[in-house]
Amino acid sequence: MKLLVFHIGVDRYGLRLRDVVRVVPLLDLKHLPLAPEPVVGLMDYHGASVPVVDLCLASGLPPGADHFDTRIIVVDYRAPEGTVHLLGLRAERVQGVQEVRDDQLTESGVKAAPFLGQVAGDARGMLQLVELEQLLTPALRIALFPNAGNAGDADDSGNLP
Repeated sequence: MKLLVFHIGVDRYGLRLRDVVRVVPLLDLKHLPLAPEPVVGLMDYHGASVPVVDLCLASGLPPGADHFDTRIIVVDYRAPEGTVHLLGLRAERVQGVQEVRDDQLTESGVKAAPFLGQVAGDARGMLQLVELEQLLTPALRIALFPNAGNAGDADDSGNLP
């Protein structure tokens, strides 16, 4: 499978290319007062308002640094009930597309973060899949896409029970 490879902090991650709509340069975003912490703003994508989430913040890290190759990855985010929404992901050091064979992927053995999937090793180290459908907490998903339904209940903090 083809993956778009990028960094979250110092580690390499990949998104399935089938989920990627477009990769755009880092641009000025419209600030959203009182937005949940991972949300860094709104972007205009061909006339549509698209929320942008910082992958570092969504992963519990400090905000991502701006690098020459920091990009916004526009993806088709599929909510649990099946609706599809455009979502921007602010990613550090987007490196490009890499082919990873299914037989190279193994389970990470760690289930601490539901959005982190299988891993593959290569000469540059470990590469871990980001499971896009699991990236947003239920509370964040409802805040960004209020009409998306309430599949997966969350407590007031946004955490799953």
